[in-house]
Amino acid sequence: MAILTDTTPPRATAYTQTGYFYFYMALACMAVAFLGFAPTYWLPMMSRSLSASPVVHFHGLLFFAWSLYFAFQAWLAASGNVTRHRAIGMIGVSLATAMTIFGFLVAVNAMKRSAAAGLTSEGIAFAIVPLSGILFFAVVFALGIANIRRSETHKRLMLLAGISLLDAAVARWFLTFLAPPGPLGPPPVPVTIPPAFVAYLLLVVAIVHDWRTRGRPHPVYIYGGAALIAVKLLNWPISMTPMWYSFAGGILAMAQ
Repeated sequence: MAILTDTTPPRATAYTQTGYFYFYMALACMAVAFLGFAPTYWLPMMSRSLSASPVVHFHGLLFFAWSLYFAFQAWLAASGNVTRHRAIGMIGVSLATAMTIFGFLVAVNAMKRSAAAGLTSEGIAFAIVPLSGILFFAVVFALGIANIRRSETHKRLMLLAGISLLDAAVARWFLTFLAPPGPLGPPPVPVTIPPAFVAYLLLVVAIVHDWRTRGRPHPVYIYGGAALIAVKLLNWPISMTPMWYSFAGGILAMAQ
């Protein structure tokens, strides 16, 4: 009688499952990004009721292109096509660079719109949210590129960079369904904290996965996650300081 046995080595099976975990996480990031902006961007754009400047549209195009690229790169790595993954790496560098530039431009554009509506102080205070967010993404992405030959560190840094972008998407649902009616304008900085922590639940999933597969969280999640949370929490007190008002106000003055 023939006996069927699984000849796949346990380590190879564990590696495959771990590799595809990052692909699934990239898909989750992509889904959050697309669904998060549905009520305030995709649906209004489809109904032709969206009024936004070209810089906002290009910013959106870049960030959604990043979501697709991130998922594709994660799939290439998970399926073992590392050569192709590295060959198109410069596309990611170009995208991240453009995202950083246009993230800054959109933040400045938002300050200008707030000033035009008579909400200069509110716009300057809120600018810390997108500016600190895109700076965090840029730093973590750069660290990921610097660690490209250390795959365990590289893929976790890229996931951390991807998760760091999702607070804006989650915040759209909070603003759509939970924000009180009133005049349009930048929200207070403290209200950006709860949506961010909802988005950061994906980081918790990644930490739990590390615990199950390697017995402890990777340092990227410990130190990078702590930095991500610290940046978000410190946005509030820093946004009220004269130093921030002088810095962001100076940027606004130069842009006008």
